[in-house]
Parts: sequence; C-alpha cells; structure tokens
Amino acid sequence: MVIRSIRWRLQLWLGFLLVGVLAGFGLMVHQLQGVTQRGQLEEDLERRVAALNLAVRGGAGPSPGGLRSMGGPAGEEAREGRRMPGPVVRGDGDRPRPMGPPPDGTGMSRSGPPKARIPEGAFEEAMAGGPPGGHAAVWSREGVLLRRTEAGPPDLPIPSRPGRSTQMHFRDRDGLLECYQFTELGDCVLAGRSLQPLKRAQRRLGWNLAGVGAAVLALGLGGGWWLSTRALRPVEEIRAAAERISGGALSERIATTEPDSEVGRLAGVLNATFDRLEAAFVRQRRFTDDAAHELRTPLAVLLVEAQSALSRDRSPEEYRETLHATLATAQQMRRLTDSLLQLARLDEGDGLASTLPVDVGEVAGALAEALRPLAVGKGLQLEVHTVAARVYGDAERLGQVVTNLVANAIQYTPSGGIVKVRTAASEDGCLLVVQDSGIGIAAEDLPHVFDRFFRADRARRRAEGHSGLGLAICRAIVEAHQGRISVESAPGVGSKFTVRLPAAKAA
Repeated sequence: MVIRSIRWRLQLWLGFLLVGVLAGFGLMVHQLQGVTQRGQLEEDLERRVAALNLAVRGGAGPSPGGLRSMGGPAGEEAREGRRMPGPVVRGDGDRPRPMGPPPDGTGMSRSGPPKARIPEGAFEEAMAGGPPGGHAAVWSREGVLLRRTEAGPPDLPIPSRPGRSTQMHFRDRDGLLECYQFTELGDCVLAGRSLQPLKRAQRRLGWNLAGVGAAVLALGLGGGWWLSTRALRPVEEIRAAAERISGGALSERIATTEPDSEVGRLAGVLNATFDRLEAAFVRQRRFTDDAAHELRTPLAVLLVEAQSALSRDRSPEEYRETLHATLATAQQMRRLTDSLLQLARLDEGDGLASTLPVDVGEVAGALAEALRPLAVGKGLQLEVHTVAARVYGDAERLGQVVTNLVANAIQYTPSGGIVKVRTAASEDGCLLVVQDSGIGIAAEDLPHVFDRFFRADRARRRAEGHSGLGLAICRAIVEAHQGRISVESAPGVGSKFTVRLPAAKAA
C-alpha cells in the first residue's frame, strides 16, 4: 500500500509541511496587505475630512499629513475655548445677520441655500489630491445637507454623533468606508470611498499568492521525490541483493559506494551477517555430509552381518558372534546419534539442564581420579592439581568436558608419558588446563580440531570407535557457559587444552 511506502510517507509529510508553511505565509501576507491598504485609505479619508473641516470653519485648506482628531491652529483655538474665524455676525439694527456681501442679489441672503456657507472652491480643493474617486458631504448643526459631491451613493444619511465627541470616526456601510467628524458647533463633515478597489486588490493578491504557493509546492514535492528516490536507491539495492542471496546465491554481497554513510554501515552489517550465514550453511552441509558418511559405515556393517547370517544355516556360536558384532555396531551408532542430538540441542541454546553454582576444581579432580586407572593401565603418569573455582553452569555438562579432554590426552599419549590436569581461580573466572606429552597435532590441523567429525587420521580413529565429535561437543558446552576453549600443540611435544569460564558473580 502507498501509506506503507517510506517514500510516500516522506512525500506526504513534506507536502503537509509545505502546505502549512505556504498557507500560513500567504494568509499572513494577505492580511498584512489588507491592513496596510485599509490604513492608507483611512489616512487619505482623515486628510480629506480635516481639509473639509477647515473649509467649513473658513480655514485655508488641509494640513500636511492629515488629522485623526482636530489639530492645527483650528484645533488649538477650539481647545482654548476660542471660536475659529468663520461665520461672524454683525449688527444691523436689532437683528444680527451673517457677515457677507450686502443683500444686493449677488451674494447669499439670510434665506439663501445653506451651501453658501462653504466658500467657493474650498470643497473641491479639499477633495483634491490622493487617489481619485470617493465622495464627501457636509451637514449643518441642524442636520441640513449643505453640500455633497456628485459622485457617491444616492442615499447618504448623516452619521450619528457619539455624545459631544469631536474626534474622527469611521463607519462601514454597504461596501463603503466613510470617515466623519463633528465640529464643536455640531456641523458634520464626511468623506468616504468604496471598498471595492481594495477588495479587488486583495483578490488579485490572493490569486498571485496561490499561484506562487502552488509553484513552490510543486517544486518542493518534485525535489523531495528526487531526493527520497536517490536516498532510498541503496535500500532497493540491498533488498534486491538480499532476495538473490536468500534464493541461493550465498556468495553474493551488497556493494556500496559510501561505506561511512548510514546505508553503507547497514550494508556492512548485512554483509557480515551474510558471511556468517554462508559459513553456517557450509558447516551445516559439511556436518550433514559427515553425519551421512559416518552412519553409512555402521549401517553397511549391520547389513553385511545380517545378510551373512541369513545366507545359510549357522551354528549357535556363529550366530552369537554375528549378534555381538551387530550389537557393537548398533552401540556405535547410538553414541553417534546421541552426540548429534546433544550438539543440536546446544546449538539451539537448550543443552544446559541447569545453571547452578559449580566448583570446577572439585568436578575436575573427581573425574580425573576416576580416569586414573585408565592412565595407569597405559603406563602414564597422571598429575592432578585443582583449587576451588566457582562458576554458574551445568555440573554434568562441565564434567563431560573434563572427561573428554582427559580421555583424549590419555588416548593420544604413548606409554611413559604424563598427563596434567589443573585448575586456577581469579576475579574474572576460572581456568581449566589439560596438558599431555603425547603425539601432538600438526599445525595444519590445529584450526580444525574443534570441527565436527574432524579426525587427523580418519581411518584409524574410526576403527577405534571415535566419531570425531568429542572436541566439537566440548566447544559447544564451553560456549554455552559463555566461556572459551583453545589448544596449543606441536607434533612430538604434546598438546595443551585451556578452558576459560566466567566467575559465578560475572556469569
């Protein structure tokens, strides 16, 4: 399945990260751009409202940079309680009237239109500058619309004044952003613009960000696929090589160009494993061949004896001799099969009956003394020097090691020779040494003395009833106790077998 592929998992994770990062970045840029453009629009509207406010008051025009609240000379005079220059009244009998041209028909009379309160050109001058478009309006303190621009919405209601505030305020209405301000006398000035250009710019920016994000996502996923393919190619090569090796090509190994990389180190470990696997197969094949060969001879003897006994009638004594020969051959086969079964169990790790504290010195001394009559019968001198040496293990199996080593030493030492058995103890473990002055072992045979079915003189040893499994069993038992066994020998000088076992506290 796709979800189980390492490559697709990497791609999905990379895609998730890229989508998250790009989406977050795009949203942040989109929001910042919207806030920035709205801020610029609000500043432009504030500037226009400030200019219209000055025009209504009779000022000279907008102040640089715009005002968010009432500022400049007009604001200072208002804050000090002084009235700005504007519609000044003068006496005309008992009834005051606004200052202006005489009522000769050329100016505004008391009953003229309200928009005459705004000087000619001041409204257009206040709306000049900045981005094109927008609308504006001015209301009197009585709520009468004094003047408005031609552009703008047909319905333009007067804003509601929040208390006695003279600050600038904003309102969103039907896709419009409007800024308004009330003067101290209650007049209202408003300037607004449509939000549609801002929304269109935001949409264009959103589509641009989406396009750029899609391109970056495609580029990132393509690069990630290429990198993951390149990184996992050695894994595919390892898999293919492992399949070929498991199919029978045991001599094949995994080739790697970067042995110091993670995959290279993995390939090195697998190659070492394959080396051990091939060696195990070779040993198993050799063991099977040797076992078949060893069993073939006693089986042939059994068949020959049986056929000979059945070929003609024989006397009871001849039948008895045939049965004795058959029994000896069967016992030899039983010893061989018992040894094979014991090796198989040791190989599987369950050849030890128990792991209790064992005094190797006591076991070695007792078994050596039990074999002393055999040494005396051959005219050999047996020296035993043992000390207490405790280990954790199986006393019966360790005794089998001592018996095999001492029996081999007696077997291969000529009359008049000497066999020495000694033990020693240390903090790290114990030492068992069996040394003889026998015929010794040739240098070319030393690496194979612990191999199964190995005999230096195969024909003579088989005739004596030896199967060649004794030392192999010794090594398997010692290794099952986490120990080591080694041999030193020279032809005509003798052999020295050394067994090292971990101490009881370190086992």
